[in-house]
Amino acid sequence: MSELSTVTSADGTTIAYRKTGSGPAIIVISNVAEDHTGVAGVAEALSRDFTVISFDRRGRGASGDPQPYDPAREIEDIAALIEVAGGSAALTSGSGGCGLALDAASALGDKVTGLYLYEPPFIVDGSRPPAPADYVEHQNALVAVGKRGEAVEYFMTEMIGVPAEYIPAMKQDPSWEAMVKYAHTYAYDGRIMRGLQDGRPLPTDRWSIKAPIAVAVGGNGEDFIRAGAQALAATLPNVTVLTLADHDHSAFWTAPEPVADQARTFLLG
Repeated sequence: MSELSTVTSADGTTIAYRKTGSGPAIIVISNVAEDHTGVAGVAEALSRDFTVISFDRRGRGASGDPQPYDPAREIEDIAALIEVAGGSAALTSGSGGCGLALDAASALGDKVTGLYLYEPPFIVDGSRPPAPADYVEHQNALVAVGKRGEAVEYFMTEMIGVPAEYIPAMKQDPSWEAMVKYAHTYAYDGRIMRGLQDGRPLPTDRWSIKAPIAVAVGGNGEDFIRAGAQALAATLPNVTVLTLADHDHSAFWTAPEPVADQARTFLLG
């Protein structure tokens, strides 16, 4: 794999990225509490047909993290990476990263050629509990006093819905330490996802995107994810809802080959 390169974002922040493959450009946006290595599988699978840029979002890995955090700066980071890619690129992400992908596509217009989104976790009805109203503030408070492990537990139990009795076993997995390391990013992504997980219809004035959008749901996925995908299709033009048969919410990370195949077919035809 190639070494990390860096680009300077509009506010002077260094953003570390990895560029692989050849062909049309696509930028892979990672999820909360992970750096570019978290999406290495899908990046590698896509690199057979695309020039792939994966990167450390600010606050993660080798990228900077100036304060105060502002979600708008993450869109500027993607804009800088699009320039690295030659001036235009498709965007892809899974789960919570899909909110940032949509915000960036709306802000950057024709620079974004298409989107492939895997299971955005929008909560648009009563099929599951909404995000806690004070989620961002509570996460910030925990991190501020050094309770990073508790911040991860809060995310897992209150946002994901993991039963509390499962948490001790999860702490034994090596991935737990990575999540603790990046515990501050739960509030970052919480700010991006505000208004998208409230149990109410998606906002009709947040995005204006002309590029084609695929929103994929796993065949074994949850009902609220399907409802969110249909809601996005009803909100924006050029949205195609796809199903990735026999897979669930984890596929963007655990099944990169079929995810990349579906993204490739949609984006390249």
